[in-house]
Amino acid sequence: MSRMGDVLAGFHAAWEFDSDSVIIRYERGLRTPKLLSALGERRIPLAAIGRVTLAPGRRGTVVLHAEPRPGADPLMEAAAGQLKDACDPYRLVLPAERETLAEYYADELRDRLSDADAGPAERFLVDAPEVPLSFKAYDGKASFDGSTVRFRWFWTGASSAKWKAGDQRFAVSELTGVEWRSPEVFEGHLRLLRGDGTPTQADQDPATVVFGLGYGPVHESLPFAAAVLAAVRTRGPAAAVAASSPRRDPADIAERIRHLGELHRAGLVTDDEFSVKKAELLSEL
Repeated sequence: MSRMGDVLAGFHAAWEFDSDSVIIRYERGLRTPKLLSALGERRIPLAAIGRVTLAPGRRGTVVLHAEPRPGADPLMEAAAGQLKDACDPYRLVLPAERETLAEYYADELRDRLSDADAGPAERFLVDAPEVPLSFKAYDGKASFDGSTVRFRWFWTGASSAKWKAGDQRFAVSELTGVEWRSPEVFEGHLRLLRGDGTPTQADQDPATVVFGLGYGPVHESLPFAAAVLAAVRTRGPAAAVAASSPRRDPADIAERIRHLGELHRAGLVTDDEFSVKKAELLSEL
């Protein structure tokens, strides 16, 4: 590897190359995606990286991408492929004139990974976001102290079913996983999985908070989901399930497509976004 402490700076982030890891420091600025600003700094062990690529980016840039191994990072497991490229914490975007330097570091990383196992990791190798964490969803406030998740309902947003159930408290030991749906474009949610059968519709499920535009943004709800998932894998049941959920209820898919259509007709979603999101929803059936 290059000298310990070598730094490669790009747009919104800088990578420092240590003997056994890459330390990524994200900028805190108006142009930096909020998720990256919220993450601040992350240490990525080389053992957590599956492969390294370098490819042309947009508008005279190149992108250095250290792809994590499946199961190595609780943040990426919770995201389940829903992050936009700009919010991917493993992408470093650089000016095209720095391509030669980027290729040098990419080759250095590849040399270190040549003998590593690029398959799924048996446990999380990247630290989860630190607790305590909390965020405001549309129908309640979610908080997590490392051992217990609490949902406190808002009378302005919670369904009657949630009001009847009352504020909720879940010990990590009773959970089997989490399901996070991005709040971008249409409704998202954070569901706590307990292995007790087919999930109820999100707005009726006391184990779920729902959010959308203006509520539970990615930079707050995703680190929260990742921290809960990491705690479940570490201290929860041995049979903890992955962050991605099983096949979804067709009625739930139909309702989400209906709402997506409303956003499309209102001009809040473009034709391309509508087509892509509809195809994603149909693929979950």
